[in-house]
Amino acid sequence: MRYRLLKHLAEQPQASQRQLYEVLGVSVGSLNDCVNALIERGWVKVTNFRNSHHKLAYAYLLTPSGIEAKTRIAVRFLQRKLEEHEALAQEIAQLRHPWTNALPNPGTAGSASC
Repeated sequence: MRYRLLKHLAEQPQASQRQLYEVLGVSVGSLNDCVNALIERGWVKVTNFRNSHHKLAYAYLLTPSGIEAKTRIAVRFLQRKLEEHEALAQEIAQLRHPWTNALPNPGTAGSASC
């Protein structure tokens, strides 16, 4: 969730907490905990502004270290997924190998005579 939250805040820093928890599909409490953790790490800075209804609202701005963290998290995620993809490709190849000659040709399925 941390990466998704950082990504969303980078794209829409003026999103309300309601918008954030709806988009991320988490509870308000979980969202608050995560936002507070990002603030404590120095990855997000909160600023006040007046929205279109002249109400006080908050903007969640990624700090330079927050931008770096988002990039690091994305790179680790991509590396992990590429490793999983390679492992699955090898497993599929191993599963196919013994069956390659035993599988019917698509054009001859059902035409064997007994």
